[in-house]
Amino acid sequence: MTDGRMQAKARIRELVDQISHHDTKYFVEDSPEISDYEYDMLVKELRDLESRYPDLVLPESPTQRVSGKPLEEFPQVEHKVSMLSLGNSYSPDELKEFDARVHKLLGPGERVEYVVELKIDGLGIALLYEDGVLTRGATRGDGRVGEDVTSNVRTIRSIPLRLKPEGGLRNCEVRGEVYMPTDGLRRLNKEREAAGEPLFANPRNAAAGSIRQLDPRIAASRPLDAYFYTLSYTEGRMPSTHEECLERMRLSGLRTSPHTRKFGSMEKVLEHIASWESKRDGIGYEIDGIVIKVNSISQQERLGYTSKDPRWAIAFKYPPKQMTTRLVDIQVQVGRTGALTPVALLDPVQIGGVTVTHATLHNEDEVARKDLRIGDMVLVERAGEVIPQVVKPILDKRTGSERKFKMPVKCPVCGSDAVREEDEAVRRCVNASCPAQVMERLTHFCSRDAMDIEGVGPALVAQLVDNGLVKRASDLYRLSPSDLKDLEGIAEKSSRNILDAIHASLDRDLARVIFALGIRHVGWTTAAALAGSFGSMERLEDASEEELSKTEGIGKVVGESVRDFFANSENRRLVEELRRAGLRMEAPKSRAGPLEGKVFLFTGELKSMGRSEAESLVSSSGGKVGSSVTKATDYVVVGENPGSKLAKARQMDKKVIDEDAFLRLVGKK
Repeated sequence: MTDGRMQAKARIRELVDQISHHDTKYFVEDSPEISDYEYDMLVKELRDLESRYPDLVLPESPTQRVSGKPLEEFPQVEHKVSMLSLGNSYSPDELKEFDARVHKLLGPGERVEYVVELKIDGLGIALLYEDGVLTRGATRGDGRVGEDVTSNVRTIRSIPLRLKPEGGLRNCEVRGEVYMPTDGLRRLNKEREAAGEPLFANPRNAAAGSIRQLDPRIAASRPLDAYFYTLSYTEGRMPSTHEECLERMRLSGLRTSPHTRKFGSMEKVLEHIASWESKRDGIGYEIDGIVIKVNSISQQERLGYTSKDPRWAIAFKYPPKQMTTRLVDIQVQVGRTGALTPVALLDPVQIGGVTVTHATLHNEDEVARKDLRIGDMVLVERAGEVIPQVVKPILDKRTGSERKFKMPVKCPVCGSDAVREEDEAVRRCVNASCPAQVMERLTHFCSRDAMDIEGVGPALVAQLVDNGLVKRASDLYRLSPSDLKDLEGIAEKSSRNILDAIHASLDRDLARVIFALGIRHVGWTTAAALAGSFGSMERLEDASEEELSKTEGIGKVVGESVRDFFANSENRRLVEELRRAGLRMEAPKSRAGPLEGKVFLFTGELKSMGRSEAESLVSSSGGKVGSSVTKATDYVVVGENPGSKLAKARQMDKKVIDEDAFLRLVGKK
């Protein structure tokens, strides 16, 4: 055996062992150690070696069968049709090669249409319907045999327990993806963090961990959803195209993606793929690529399968949102509530086309739970978050030179004590006059969703605080041109614009004022609910916990936080100073009209205004703003890059309007 063959044989053995290990971590334990991209590169290297040395292919090679084993806790069931994986591509050239292979296998001159679907990052499932009734839900498992998770699947409300007769499907098997919306994951992780439980690294792990719960009540409590994309079996005549299969499934009540498109050439497919790379963060759930399928079922049958995947379909993968890099240091930032937050400083790494140098570490318990050490190689994720997160350290790459992190007991900004209350996960600076807290509170007060004071951002706030001109939000309304004239970068015209913007903020509504105060746990939606429920700052200041609890979305924690805020004499003094400055402390009387008593929901980005401004218009015109599509929803306002709420609104036959129609309703156009 030549040296090259010996090296190839050894490397093939090494790659098979590595990939098998990562298969177990990913599919069985739901605890991946490397990114999808790094895993795909290992598989690609193995396939390349095996294609050059076909006689060295090992029987247990992961390229010879679909990876993953069913969990033993669930009954094992055999799929009607094997759930094969898809081949992956990462460049337009690879898709062009796929297109050329399809045309070559079908013959010259034969027309090919492609159906293009979003590749949702979740857990693949197969549902069996008998006489139109859901009888079984199963995970992919090893592709031939999966886990029976019917009781958990039934808890997902978007999955019909009985098919509609309109689709003509009675005895069939369909394939889809169970996933967790990104907002749902954030809420779930906040709850888990408060309960001291481990956080889910990403929506895929959250979906897999939820659907594999032995207790269906746990699955039912999780914000899971599903889309369906394959009719794998049906009794009687199979539709002639994949597009028709999707339509039959949709008519049967199965949720199919509204973003699916059909194209007559690979060039059009590539244009579609390019257009989605910038839009994928705005749809409310994670996708990691695009799936391309030959539309004709007869052409699919003629193209057939390899031992591992269909020849008539392929997945295009976008740049990864998880990568490994080095944790160079951990610094501590101080927020507007005095919370000390550890932040990871990273060796720069490209994730999803963005250079990442920092990542949140949440709190000291999170650092300890993940056993993160300065100098570690770590797995970093960017999944719809403004600041990426460190998922875990790569323990196999530790050298022993790494250092443990210790949270400071003194504020790193002002040197005051940093105290951790018994029932809290964070440590806080006790000095309310700490410069870091003051600047963060003022920046929040002036932000777009709060008082929306244009031109007063972090840099100007820092100058105002450093020069002793502003110590609290009410001081902004006492600024004069002479106060600003000596500040760096502030000319006479800029000074006038800043003061005009501060004066214009006096006209902001009560919901914005409440949000601007920076009350812990009170976000924009909660602030709007409080403004609508109490109608004035005076009533809110004196509200009891019982009164607060009657407001939609206000639980015990938020209610206590509101009461604690107004129990503080300094906070009441601030509110009084803002009242004397001329800020609105009462909600306008609602007027009768098209919005009176109507419930609105927004999805996508509006062109003429921010989301909070639009919601304020609804509230001030007598309407209400919802957070999800329900029976009570009257209007769904759709902007650019709408999320999954649009599909649900259409499914529930809700009135969908665009931004122009909304502006006409509120009298702005």
